[in-house]
Amino acid sequence: MLWKFLLVVVGFVGCDALGAALAQDEGGTGDAPVVDTGRFLTSRKGSLTLPLPDEEDSFFFMVYGDRTGGPASGVALLRQAVQETNLIGPDLVMTVGDLVNGYNEPDAWMREMKEYQDAMAPLRMPWFPVAGNHDIYYRSRDRSVPAPPEEHEARYEMHFGPLWYAFQHKSAWFIVLYTDEVNPETGERSFQKPEDQRMSAEQLAWLDQTLEVTKDAPHVFVFCHHPRWTGNDHTPYGDDWDRLHRRFVEAGNIKGVFAGHIHQMRYDPKDGIEYFALATIGGHQGGVVPEAGYLHCYDLVTVRPDRIERATLPLGAVMDPREITGRVSLEAPKLAEIVPEWAAPLRLAPDGSVDQEIEFAFTNPVTASVEVEAFFLSNDPRWSFSPDHLHGTVAPGETFQGSVRVQRPAGSMDGGLSLAMMDLDLQYLTETARFTIPRRRHYPTLDLLALGPVTPMDERVLDLDRGDDCVVVKSENIELPDGPFTLETWVHPDRVADRQGLVCKTERSGYGLFANSKGLSFFVHLDGKYVVAENVDGKLATGRWSHVAGVFDGSEARLYLDGKEIAAKPASGSRTTNNLDLIVGGDVRYDNRPTDTLDGRIDEVRLSKSVRYEGPEFTPARRFLADDDTVLLMHMDAAIGHFLRGDHTLGATLHGAARLSDQ
Repeated sequence: MLWKFLLVVVGFVGCDALGAALAQDEGGTGDAPVVDTGRFLTSRKGSLTLPLPDEEDSFFFMVYGDRTGGPASGVALLRQAVQETNLIGPDLVMTVGDLVNGYNEPDAWMREMKEYQDAMAPLRMPWFPVAGNHDIYYRSRDRSVPAPPEEHEARYEMHFGPLWYAFQHKSAWFIVLYTDEVNPETGERSFQKPEDQRMSAEQLAWLDQTLEVTKDAPHVFVFCHHPRWTGNDHTPYGDDWDRLHRRFVEAGNIKGVFAGHIHQMRYDPKDGIEYFALATIGGHQGGVVPEAGYLHCYDLVTVRPDRIERATLPLGAVMDPREITGRVSLEAPKLAEIVPEWAAPLRLAPDGSVDQEIEFAFTNPVTASVEVEAFFLSNDPRWSFSPDHLHGTVAPGETFQGSVRVQRPAGSMDGGLSLAMMDLDLQYLTETARFTIPRRRHYPTLDLLALGPVTPMDERVLDLDRGDDCVVVKSENIELPDGPFTLETWVHPDRVADRQGLVCKTERSGYGLFANSKGLSFFVHLDGKYVVAENVDGKLATGRWSHVAGVFDGSEARLYLDGKEIAAKPASGSRTTNNLDLIVGGDVRYDNRPTDTLDGRIDEVRLSKSVRYEGPEFTPARRFLADDDTVLLMHMDAAIGHFLRGDHTLGATLHGAARLSDQ
């Protein structure tokens, strides 16, 4: 059976690869000769020759959907498609009709024709049109004046090309059909009546002759505007397509039929023939379900001797790598890190009212101009903003300043209260391109002191689903002096990952409580290095609440789980501080963003400037109390908007999709 095995291997990797593999197996890595097949070169001895692609006569082409039926601005999408097509570089481009809006008189038709031709002019490869109803149908400004019998047919053929034709490229033939012919008995053109959707004897005779000419071609593709094969699914096309389909089946080499008109993708294979309806390039597009083919896109068809491949690319998915210079690559991320500075906090009165002009500003940190759009909004409709958005362009190193009047009526402090927000859209501009920075949401600084203490109705907890869910406490609101301290919390993990922060203000400094799949750790950065009290056998249990505490008493760092000491490490020195935020439910990165977040719930976070626990064991309180040593205390019971409320929680905010929920 060895010969069968060898034949399989030869078919998979090629004779040269087999020889190299056998040489390796029999004589070791250093005994095989250098392989030189003429197409594969290496100076490495004993290595496997990699299988090479077939040297076959292959090519690929693009197909555009409808341009018309949508807003006039849709021609900009056509221009974008042309730019992207030039980057991909197909052999040719096909269309499937509806190039101009049409349904008009000659002067308007000519303007629209020129607009389409101008948009296609930068295309670096040939393109071939198909006539659609918008391209042919004539309508007079005076509705009482009938259309001429040929409507815009002659005009179309003079400026775009024949109504039906065929051409050859390499091994394939392309056949273009016309599906908006006039009804010879009534003189009517309509795609709403089956009797008007029949191919003329003249065109059908030409098609028969063309199928005879192309009978030896391995691949034939057909293009038309109306997907008549769909019967009555979209439009009452009737059954005239059946006689064409029978001809295509008999020909045996029709590999694909492409049409448009319905402005949505659709695939209807039948008898070995693939039927495709395309969506749009600038035409009317409701975008009902983009992933189901309701979008602006184009098709890329690859033709190989033994098969056809087809892929659809959404418009905007193609990027020019030459635009991503080192400057763009390094500078664009800086815009994503912009945090506006607010001139003064937004003051929410005890009755819930606001009437204030707020100002914000940020400086452009890059060497390119930046286009700015700022939108002001709230999930609470009682807020009003004037203006509700700002826009402008800020030069390199310059400062963008904005001002908006914010108002909210009195007497509306209820469960529907949600705070004011600003969505910031930025675009990095170069001479030839623009780069959209993902939208970031920012909240004006809020002064809640006037509201006084909040007494929650129920006990609640912080609920996190990983991602960037957490609570953020601004560094400037944590006044922890150097010396002994205690950091503690109650945690209920749904799962424990390889590394996740519980309560952290670390990054080569600071302090934090961490959990991982093996155990727990308490970090304190003293005299330039971390001291870590850790236990690899004290893994957090999922599905229940556990108390975790870290204590630094000036000579030792201790770690407690459910009131039992599980690790201790000698520790002394001065604590290294930082200006990073404290993250509840995660760790903090160097850029002040949350990372290594928790999947689960957290309750009762307390930071104290004293030693709360000594000895090997104690009974932790389920609800912490505040005293003179309390620096930070969060009960996770109440929030106004994304701001946590309660004693010792100033500057604590919900981040991501973090929320308060029942225990």
